[in-house]
Amino acid sequence: MRLTPDLIVRAYAAGVFPMAETASDPQIHWFDPRRRGILPLEGFHVSRSLRRTRRRGGFRFSCDTDFAGVLASCADRETTWINDEIAQVFLDLHDIGLAHSIEVWTQDGALAGGVYGLAIGGGFFAESMVSKVTDGSKLALAELVARLTAGGFRLLDTQYLTPHLASLGGIEISRAAYRLRLESALAVSVDAARAFGPATAADGAVWTAEITGSGGSADDR
Repeated sequence: MRLTPDLIVRAYAAGVFPMAETASDPQIHWFDPRRRGILPLEGFHVSRSLRRTRRRGGFRFSCDTDFAGVLASCADRETTWINDEIAQVFLDLHDIGLAHSIEVWTQDGALAGGVYGLAIGGGFFAESMVSKVTDGSKLALAELVARLTAGGFRLLDTQYLTPHLASLGGIEISRAAYRLRLESALAVSVDAARAFGPATAADGAVWTAEITGSGGSADDR
């Protein structure tokens, strides 16, 4: 079955998502985990070191400036589940305004980190993130959380829980609990302009007011 934007939207709305075994494997596998990873927007943890990194500056944040570049960087690793078909359908989803990326840039204009995913209703389904410099992906995820909070989103789905995500406040919930959260999130109307517009959420009060706590470091997903 060929992946299309309509198929992806229907699958994610039903709680199912695709992955490939490797970048070169054309076979698509569909997953509906018994235990689902989510990152509660109100529970995102920022470590003291990440706060210091943010306060020192030297980074620029953007949304949807280089979706293709973030996706390609996420796939450019020894082990990846992003094959050509998955990459292409998410490029198509971005073209129609459903898939979004957050970029973090260094002062010299290089990509420092990023995250991309799919927005449906009040749910954002994070696909993958990447760090090119220390804390790059954490800064991108913090910007995403701030934007989703400002836009009225209810669910940040991470599919699985990794040590990296757990250190940032990620949790696991049962499939049944996830379905209830998903159903509620899909029914919410959001302010997409606030979530994915050109304004930088990390420069405003949302980053400091809505994102709290501790945290640690681990490898990216």
